[in-house]
Amino acid sequence: MMKKKVLFISLGCDKNLVDTEMMLGMLAQSGYDFTDDEEEADVVVVNTCCFIGDAKEESVNTLLDMAELKKAGEIKALIVTGCLAQRYQEEIRREIGEVDAVIGTSAIDELPAVLDEVFSGRASDRYRSLDRKPLTDRKRILTTGGHFAYLKIAEGCDKHCTYCIIPKVRGPYRSVPMENLLEEAEMLAGQGVKELILVAQETTVYGEDLYGYKALPALLKKLCRIEGLCWIRILYCYPEEIDEALIEVIGEEDKICHYLDIPIQHASDAVLKRMGRKTTGKELTEKVNLLRRKIPDICLRTTLITGFPGETKEDHETLLRFVEEMAFDRLGVFPYSQEEDTPAGDMAGQIPDEIKNKRRDELMMLQQELAFEAAADMEGRRVTAMIEGKVADEAVYVARTYKDAPDVDGFLFVHTDRELMTGDFVQVKITGSYEYDLMGELEDESAE
Repeated sequence: MMKKKVLFISLGCDKNLVDTEMMLGMLAQSGYDFTDDEEEADVVVVNTCCFIGDAKEESVNTLLDMAELKKAGEIKALIVTGCLAQRYQEEIRREIGEVDAVIGTSAIDELPAVLDEVFSGRASDRYRSLDRKPLTDRKRILTTGGHFAYLKIAEGCDKHCTYCIIPKVRGPYRSVPMENLLEEAEMLAGQGVKELILVAQETTVYGEDLYGYKALPALLKKLCRIEGLCWIRILYCYPEEIDEALIEVIGEEDKICHYLDIPIQHASDAVLKRMGRKTTGKELTEKVNLLRRKIPDICLRTTLITGFPGETKEDHETLLRFVEEMAFDRLGVFPYSQEEDTPAGDMAGQIPDEIKNKRRDELMMLQQELAFEAAADMEGRRVTAMIEGKVADEAVYVARTYKDAPDVDGFLFVHTDRELMTGDFVQVKITGSYEYDLMGELEDESAE
């Protein structure tokens, strides 16, 4: 009997990608094969996102495209997982009749059983309590190329920001026990992973629910002892939770990248309060200054929301001044997405899309100037970089420095005739820049 072939489509964030990799691992153990060709697939699994309007639209459009394949008889089954599946089960069932099963965010371990049911003609949806303990048997099939991997250290969120639906689709904050994470990290390092990227809805409060204290510094120290890992990167650190213990371990441990992703969302106190954030503009300034004082070469990334309900022109100008003064190394801006079932979705003072987008563009133009100047200032410096791949038909490799997280930041293009492999670490002299990206040559070659 031929093995059934599964096509996976993973949408949304890196935390969702870890779920996809876990589901791939489960299905491999259950005897399924995989394909990235729609024409070969027996079943398609779409791991969806619904964080903001654009993500929701992408998920729905993908499902509709796959439903057409099912209708045409090109695939035998269509399964929906992820945040959209958790939030809109009834709507998916009502609007897309080609869907065979819907699986909630806390029930992904039931995918193999659901597929068995699908092929025996009796599939059913699966939902589990959102406060269920995180899965600890996390054998994964990596989709990131093998030289870097994400380590999801917790599920859910307790912050309840007024614009965010995550607590309703992912549940309360639940840390993965440290021993399980260390076992998973050892396994990933054994597979050749050199960069480990810690993710969660919020990484900074890791362990509070299990151990009664913030255990991220302790986890980081133990991860640094794992042979084979070269870089450890931390994403999604809420600014109010970054404390001296975390800063100290980042400064002390050579393997930890001097890079933090700190989603601050705004700088106007009035907007921050309506967002349900726990910081003021002054506190944000103090935290950024503290990080730069303690770790002078730290690279700081942040994200902002523009056009939040009630945001005035003065609020926006406050944010512009803040961005200019702080000069973040990396910055992304998103127009506010009005989400149903969130407090902000029902707030007065909803702002037209035209104004949201105009304010976003103003912020991005300012950040672009800052980023281009910072890139140009790198000329002549020497950096360590990790090879990501090669430009086809050219003697140029694509690389990243510690300042560049995968898929969100820029690249370093390294010119060399030497043969390099993905995952190699090299010393590079920066020779120039183009917009957000850098160019360079291998340090030993630059002296020739």
